[in-house]
Formats: sequence, C-alpha cells, structure tokens
Amino acid sequence: MMNTQLLVAPMLERAETYFPKKEVVSRTLDTTHRLTYRDIGKRTRALASVLEKFGVQRGERVGSFAWNHHRHLEAYFGVPGMGGIIHMINIRLPEEHLVHVINHAEDRVLLIDEDLLPLIERVKDKLTSVHTFVVMTDKDELPETSLAPIYSYEALIRDGDETYEFLQDIDENEPAAMCYTSATTGLPKGVVYSHRGIALHTLSLGLADSAAASEDDVSMPVVPMFHVNAWGMPFSSTWFGSKQVLPGPNFTPKLIAELIQSEGVTITAGVPTIWLGLLQVLEQENYDMSSLRAVLCGGSAAPKGMIEKFEKEYNIPFVHAYGMTETTPLVTLSRLKSHQQELPEAERMDVRSTQGMAVPGIDIKAINENGDIKWDGEDMGELLIRGPWIADEYHNDNRSEEAFQDGWLYTGDVVTIDEEGSINIVDRTKDLIKSGGEWISSVELENAIMAHDAVQEAAVVAVADPKWQERPVACVVVKDGDKVSISKDDINDFLRPQFAKWWLPDDVLFMDEIPKTSVGKFLKRALRDKVQQ
Repeated sequence: MMNTQLLVAPMLERAETYFPKKEVVSRTLDTTHRLTYRDIGKRTRALASVLEKFGVQRGERVGSFAWNHHRHLEAYFGVPGMGGIIHMINIRLPEEHLVHVINHAEDRVLLIDEDLLPLIERVKDKLTSVHTFVVMTDKDELPETSLAPIYSYEALIRDGDETYEFLQDIDENEPAAMCYTSATTGLPKGVVYSHRGIALHTLSLGLADSAAASEDDVSMPVVPMFHVNAWGMPFSSTWFGSKQVLPGPNFTPKLIAELIQSEGVTITAGVPTIWLGLLQVLEQENYDMSSLRAVLCGGSAAPKGMIEKFEKEYNIPFVHAYGMTETTPLVTLSRLKSHQQELPEAERMDVRSTQGMAVPGIDIKAINENGDIKWDGEDMGELLIRGPWIADEYHNDNRSEEAFQDGWLYTGDVVTIDEEGSINIVDRTKDLIKSGGEWISSVELENAIMAHDAVQEAAVVAVADPKWQERPVACVVVKDGDKVSISKDDINDFLRPQFAKWWLPDDVLFMDEIPKTSVGKFLKRALRDKVQQ
C-alpha cells in the first residue's frame, strides 16, 4: 500500500477541485457573505503566503480569536497548510485564563475579530510571545486600537499569493491545531491535534452510523469554532463538499431558526443550552424546520424531555453524542441498532437519551475500585478512552500523568455501560453527590427536573450536611411567566415517582439564570459557592 500522508490542506484542495461552486454562507458583524470553495481556496492560499512573510515557522502557533465565519474557516486550513499550528482561542475565557493560553501556547500571530479587539487590548501588556496582530473586519479602514503592529486581514489577503502551494512534506503526525480545555478548576490544559488525528476523525463523521456527513448536507455548526474544532464540522463539510452556513457573532436562537429555514440547513450541532433556546423560539413562532435531518447535541447530557419534544412535537431528529477537548471530540453517538427499532417507544427513547456506543476506531471501558465495571447498565465507573484521535498528553503540562495512564485517557466522567455497549453519563467524578454512603447523580436529577413543562434550566449541586455528608440542592430557572405557578413542592412532587425518597433535593432555589462555563455548560463550582453562602 502507498504510504500517503493524511493532512489537513488536501481537504480544502478536494473542495476546490470537485466542488468549486459550492457555497459557504458566512455571517459577519456587518453583512452576510456568500463565497464559493473556489473563493475560499484562493483566500486561504493567500493567507498561508502572508503568514510565511510574517516569519511564522513550521510548528509555530497562530492564534485565532474569532466567531464562526469564513475568515476563521480559512485559518483552519491556511495555518496548517503552511506548516503552522492553528490555536483556536476561547473568546469567553476570563482574563487570567486568556493570558495563560496565549502565552502557554506561545502564539506568534493573533487573528482577531474587530468586535473582540477590546478583550485582547486589556491583556496585551501581559502577552509574551505575540509579535503581530491581524484584525478581521469588513471595513476598509483599520479600527482605532492600542494593539501594534496591527494589519487588516482583507488587505493582507489582497496582497497575498492566491496560487500558494500548500506544503507537501509535512508528516501526518505533526501538529496541525490546538485547543485548550474550558477549565472548571485550575488553568486550562492544552490539547494538540495532529494532521492524522484530524483526518481520521473527519472520516469518522462521514460514517452512516455516525454523523453521516456528506456532500448533500447544508451544515451549520452552532458550536463555536474555538470549542474542539467546532466538533470537526468545518473539516468534514469542506472535505466532503457540503454547503456551509456559519452563523457569526452574537447569534440568538431566533437567528438560528431563521438560518435553518432560509438556507435549508440539514445538520447542525451545539450544546443543550442552545437547543433549549431554540425550543423556546419554536414554541412562540412558526418556522419551517423540515430540512433538518439531524441536530447533534453534546458538551453535557441532554434532557430526555428535550429530545422527546424535538422529535415528537417538531419532527426534528435529535442525535445525542459524547466527546471532550482531548478526543477531537467524537467518542460515542447514540443511534438505535436495527433490532432496537422494534422496541416500544419508551424503551427506544431510553436508548436515544444515552450517549450511545463508541464509533469505529475508538475503544472504551470504565473502572471503579473493583476493576472493570460490568456492562449491565447499573455498575458505575470512570470512563477510559483510547483511539487514533485521542490525545496522549497535554501540551507542556504535568497534569498529563494523572489523565493519561497505560495507554488510556482517564476522562473524569462517571458512566454506566449497558449490555449493548451504550454509555450513560452519570456525572463528573467531582459532581457526584455522596449521601449517607450512597451516590446520587446530579445529571439524572437535572434531566428529570428539566422535563417539567414550567422549567427552562436546572442544575443540581451538593451541599455539606452534618448527618448525611452531602445532600442535593436544585437550582431552577423557570420559563417566562411561570414564576408564580411553581414551587419546591411542585418540583419534588414531579420527581417523587421517578426516584427514591433520599434522592429528592433538600431545597429548590429559583434563579434568573444559572452560571455557565465559556462553552455553555453549567458552572457547578460557582453554583456550589452561591448555594453555600
């Protein structure tokens, strides 16, 4: 067999060759752009040539600080195409973490959206490695800024070489991209993705029993491009020749609904909070969602009630998946096996609401103090993962020793695995509630509470208890207009038929909002602090 290299740039070359007229619809701060893959290819090559002129060396990092749009897509391919590493920086990080990830990655050039310049301006004096700033804007003139030296992305592209040849002598095991975990404790950890890992992960997204990504699709990643490579969708959409819809800055659930309707989106992806917001919009206004063949949901467990509402009320297929920054991210995906299609509806929904089984190429197991857990859907343990797109260390971080052992990634997620191999996330190891020596799953309680018609969001945390060690407290956001009609007793009455008495929350706190991490997950640490005040 030929030993050809699996690289990122040839994904774009294929789109240029076979799908030159296919559209990338890109919403930016000022307008909506419609470009073809031919256009994107020329612009990406020009970007690669400019980065070389700036002195970016092979293996050096170029940071992107941007929303989901065409310029960010060009950086996805242009930076690895000239031998660099694209570092997608989370725009919602607190300042301390923002400084850490830029300095720790040793980013040399920063590509920054115009509306995000103030965030970098506030920390510029603490940045130790950056020598060049590039602003991504539709305007002809450079905005006023304290960053220097600063250049216009569009002006650079116009002067770049749109016939630039991507490097051919890159080894597939060389790094192509990196992201940092959105730390809930400690500083974010860097994960570096190889060309090979990205290519194999991208191929997995095209499998029929996975995301089934194809040229037929109109693909819209709502998940940010700085959140684990937008779950690989920019790579798969480009390689397979899908039309792409990039929703850009400051989008709302209403805008998401409008884009799905106007562009005929067939597949989209995001965290549960995004889809809870979309459901609210669909309840209030009439939108045509008939083009959707799949809503991919990950990042945290999706409430069963939400899945049922999407499928039963709006006929929108909902696909539950699981992954991490460390896993590029796809690990498992919930689809019914052929024999499970014949199960009663309630049992089918029970399977669909799990995170599903490992996709081809990935191995999983779970362990507890007794060793490997039984695959019976009841025994609980920490999930371990290995495979060709799973990281084997953190970037220059001594926390690698704890997370990566004996060829496995120790995830920190507590799961059960049923007889069919489907995992069900019970909790994070640090979020399990130990009451009287028994474990309570905050995730199961949250999902059950969010099935209540009056509840918009719910998070459950542990509080110290002198008798039981820990007890659960529920934090609930109700839907608009329902604040008077729901009480602690209503919540517990709703939960009582589903759980043992000792699982019921000791208290229910009603809040205007639940604090979230930079990628939309519930921030349990902040909630615990708030509840225990």
